Amino acid sequence: MASGAVPQVSGRDAGFVSDSENYLKNSSGVLSWACTLDHKRIGIMYLVGILASFLGGGLLAMAIRAHLMSPDGALFEDNNTYNQIFTLHGAIMVFLFIIPSIPAALGNFMVPVMLGAKDVAFPRLNLSSFYLWVGGAIFFVGALLMNGLDTGWTFYTPYSTSTDTSVVMATLGAFILGFSSIFTGLNFIVTINTMRPPGMTWFRMPLFLWATYATSIIQVLATPVLGITLLLLIAEKTMHIGIFDPEFNGDPVTFQHFFWFYSHPAVYIMILPAFGVISEIVSVHSHKGIFGYRFIAYSSIALALLSFLVWGHHMFTSGMSHVTVIVFSALTFTVSVPSAIKVFNWVATMYKGAISLTTPMCYALSFLFLFTIGGLTGLFLGTISTDLHLHDTYFVVAHFHYVMMGGTVIAFVGGLFHWWPKMSGKMFNEAWGRVSAVVVFIGFNMTFFPQFLLGNQGMPRRYASYDPEFAWLHQLSSIGAFTLGIGLLIAGLVLLHSIFNGKQAPANPWGGATLEWHCTSPPPFFNFKNPPAVGDPYEFDNVEYDSATDNYVFTDLPRERVPEKTPESTPASAGGQS
Repeated sequence: MASGAVPQVSGRDAGFVSDSENYLKNSSGVLSWACTLDHKRIGIMYLVGILASFLGGGLLAMAIRAHLMSPDGALFEDNNTYNQIFTLHGAIMVFLFIIPSIPAALGNFMVPVMLGAKDVAFPRLNLSSFYLWVGGAIFFVGALLMNGLDTGWTFYTPYSTSTDTSVVMATLGAFILGFSSIFTGLNFIVTINTMRPPGMTWFRMPLFLWATYATSIIQVLATPVLGITLLLLIAEKTMHIGIFDPEFNGDPVTFQHFFWFYSHPAVYIMILPAFGVISEIVSVHSHKGIFGYRFIAYSSIALALLSFLVWGHHMFTSGMSHVTVIVFSALTFTVSVPSAIKVFNWVATMYKGAISLTTPMCYALSFLFLFTIGGLTGLFLGTISTDLHLHDTYFVVAHFHYVMMGGTVIAFVGGLFHWWPKMSGKMFNEAWGRVSAVVVFIGFNMTFFPQFLLGNQGMPRRYASYDPEFAWLHQLSSIGAFTLGIGLLIAGLVLLHSIFNGKQAPANPWGGATLEWHCTSPPPFFNFKNPPAVGDPYEFDNVEYDSATDNYVFTDLPRERVPEKTPESTPASAGGQS
């Protein structure tokens, strides 16, 4: 093999891509990255920023758990410092990491490649959305570091209108981040609508694209509500015009309605892309087609629509009427059905499959266990009688983390391992990758399962100190948090080590059938030298392992290449893949 070349496999033909065609090496220098319109490089820049945010938010979580090792607090001198630390942790994790993690990083990289396209529909808008994210992050973190913020990530009024901390600057940062989210969502909607190649109908799309599409709908429709709410909060704080502050005849419950009308759909902005990642991992690493493809696809759209109807279950204790509470409770149970459909279909996909316990699959199995616990415990919070007891306790903290971290973060890490050979062109150490998955799984459950018991026993959340009777559960949770941190550190080191010492990745190391496995690892600048053949994304009969190259190759017979149309008859929607 020539130096600086990696194999490309299409059908049974193996070719090479030179360094000049490799998206990582086709140009060099800071400006080539800062001004790039290549979706892959933008995805990598998002990934670096998002992982840096994850590291910062994770270190703050470690500080919180270290403080709670003692009933009187072991780390911070006063409660105000603790309040600012947990606000900083929550705000960074939600706004800078979890919401953009999969769509902005993995989505930006993989969506055009999975479509067989050269790029997203609006490359300049894509780059603008990244710089909006950077600008929002600067505002946000600057506010948190300059004068601090102690309102919690929810900015609840009337406290956020009366505190002297940097509420205005932080809300401006969140407002800018919202525009980044909207631009990303618009780009994906147009890209998936107009740039699918000939032969890729809606029901021949990979499920990751369905999940991304559903997520984008929520981003475009729900995020403006948050933007308006934050502007109203700034106006209330600076001009006291009486919207949310009862001192000026405002109603703080109105803020809760506005905030949760966005923030509950935002839960699905976080978790729907994770569902798409898990669909890909489960199918590829089980070497079996997805069971109930259409049900999973439709359930993504159903979740996107139903997510706008259930915000009231966050407010059962706020004084809503009995009828309203009952309606929101019923809707909350309804929204669990599409999620359950996905879980059942993933399990059915694995049934009698040739499961490979690779690192991505280990993370996917962890996801199934952890997300199921998160979903089932949500039923207690959607039931009126039990929610009154569990509201604002550690039970809510545990439920939220089982869904958001046990769901989104675990899927994000699993997806990162799944597509890492494609993104970096390097294979990672599988043994240590599996070790990281096991340590993360053990540490996660040690951290958050005791918090269900704490909440059931009446331990309120957000407290910097607690009664000694809760000490052993808090200490177990803290030990689990440190274990979880070690597992994530191992995962990061495994990926980092692969960049410098990993062997060259083949085009299709896992045996996937979707289009991204038809181009080289890493992809060329324009993704494909020739338009790839479009087939069933979950048909594995034409994928064969080649022991000579340690790679999976595509046979030609079961797949049919759709002939390119003439310029006169080619619709505008096909223009991105010539």
